Amino acid sequence: MTAPNIVLLVFTVLLVAGGLVGFLKAGSKASLIASSAFALPLVLAALGIVPPLVAEVVLGILLVFMGMKFAKSKKFMPSGLMAILSAVALVARFLLK
Repeated sequence: MTAPNIVLLVFTVLLVAGGLVGFLKAGSKASLIASSAFALPLVLAALGIVPPLVAEVVLGILLVFMGMKFAKSKKFMPSGLMAILSAVALVARFLLK
């Protein structure tokens, strides 16, 4: 397994864990569903089932969405953290190619 795919799998685990925490702490089904929906194409890209471009697009969407949510709410958790993690994962994938 290549380094960019390992980065992607680590990010995916953190993404799903965050959705699970949101569900368990606040009863947010939307958090669990959204994290799972975004995790699926990331895992498929890491396993080579879909092109790597899919992972970059999903990470970019997460970065923009969570960044806008953070800018609007000014609350670091969870949107600020996820925006930073999305940016780090995106940059790491490009640097490790």
